[in-house]
Amino acid sequence: MSQPISIWRRDLSLEHVDVLIVGAGLSGIGAGCHLQADCPQKSFAILEARESIGGTWDLFRYPGIRSDSDMYTLGYSFRPWEEAKSIADGASILNYVRQTASDNGIDRHIRFGHRVVRAEWSSADARWTVEATREDTQETVELTCGFLFMCTGYYRYDEGYTPQFDGSESFAGQIVHPQHWGQDVDHAGKRVVVIGSGATAVTLVPALAETAEHVTMLQRSPSYVVSLPAEDPIAKLVRRVLPSKAAYAVVRWKNVLVTMLVYQVSRRRPGLVKRLVRRAIKRQLPPDFDVDTHFSPRYSPWDQRMCLVPDSDLFGALSSGRASIVTDHIDTFTPSGLRLASGEELQADLIVTATGLNLLALGGMQIAVDGREIELSETMSYKGMMLSGVPNLALSFGYTNASWTLKCDLTCGYVCRLLNYMDAHGYSHCTPINDDPSVVEEPFIDFSSGYVQRSIHLFPKQGSRVPWRVHQNYARDMLSLRRGELDDGELRFTRVHALADDTVAPLAAAGA
Repeated sequence: MSQPISIWRRDLSLEHVDVLIVGAGLSGIGAGCHLQADCPQKSFAILEARESIGGTWDLFRYPGIRSDSDMYTLGYSFRPWEEAKSIADGASILNYVRQTASDNGIDRHIRFGHRVVRAEWSSADARWTVEATREDTQETVELTCGFLFMCTGYYRYDEGYTPQFDGSESFAGQIVHPQHWGQDVDHAGKRVVVIGSGATAVTLVPALAETAEHVTMLQRSPSYVVSLPAEDPIAKLVRRVLPSKAAYAVVRWKNVLVTMLVYQVSRRRPGLVKRLVRRAIKRQLPPDFDVDTHFSPRYSPWDQRMCLVPDSDLFGALSSGRASIVTDHIDTFTPSGLRLASGEELQADLIVTATGLNLLALGGMQIAVDGREIELSETMSYKGMMLSGVPNLALSFGYTNASWTLKCDLTCGYVCRLLNYMDAHGYSHCTPINDDPSVVEEPFIDFSSGYVQRSIHLFPKQGSRVPWRVHQNYARDMLSLRRGELDDGELRFTRVHALADDTVAPLAAAGA
């Protein structure tokens, strides 16, 4: 039964674009390329809070910064990764993103120094009014768009997560979080302690060990660590016999399938995978190394993301004696280092707190629909990319068990399909509506990692069945997002020109 939509309106004199992308990192540049190729009739702009392209790959500057996924899947589907290394350094990835933006003219659509703080939807006008703050002048800028595409990532750019450490103010050396590594951080010839056991820590330790006096990796508990060649030997072979694009597609699918297989076996046979990982690590370390203490996690494989090390660089640093690993809890910082719960003292000139990220949904932006404030934690994710009760908004959020860009590419393709479908049928907006009381709410990310558990309550929920369930499965998502029906009964479409009679879905009750 049709119901009239709200007549809440916004100022129609503001500058307007068809699609507004928020964020000019890996996801945002990809979104711009997809829109330009698949929806050439659509005008678009990209708002970026920082002064440069690249997102994560421009922000992080710590030694050894690199991908923790292979570049054949972290790269864009439409632009082959042509560098030799599959596990690439941060500078190479940043250059890849910037070159993609430049070659496709996407950089001309970016407005730097614009931090989006709020967006308000008017159903009567079928548009978002987006408020941004100019970082240089603190001036408020407003513009409108028909569709809002959030490509802001999932964590806070202005601060990393650092727990409260007793006595940290007494430490005479330097304390730095990797997210804030600057040119003033000098580790050469120094005793360094890296606190953490995740992807950042296992990247930092071998890189710092090249010039530091000694590096100690201090962890409360171990993580799963696996080694892969920095250069994919199969990719090298395929490149010799196939053209660049064909080779890229073959290697991309090979890596997708291998990753899916490892994940599925890890979930179904965790004991087997744990034994295989332990055996591989033991082969790469000295015979007397205590593998069980330092590399046997208490959780099952893929309860948290596995840490990838290229060419066994971490194990090489540990084997050489340039680095060591300690599994213990911190009692307190001291003027000369750290005292542990066991009573052991670690001497340090530099302490690196590789202790994680602070998650942040939608870049911290507030949203409202027809004058009603939206609480993200009360919404449900539709196909892992839209929000119940929120019209014409998509978010680009990658996989936790595979490369981020795989899901983002599919999301971009879906958004373009959706925009073209709406144009073809005369619809002005669409809204995911969950009116099935049997759908059970579940956390958006099913991960036990501390950085997830600290903040997941602030994120949208996922549901117990499709299309509200977030699948960590590229093949399944590819079928759903590329081939699945758009008008599935739970994504409701509306024509704005007929406020009562032609309304396909009631927006006034959206989210009810």
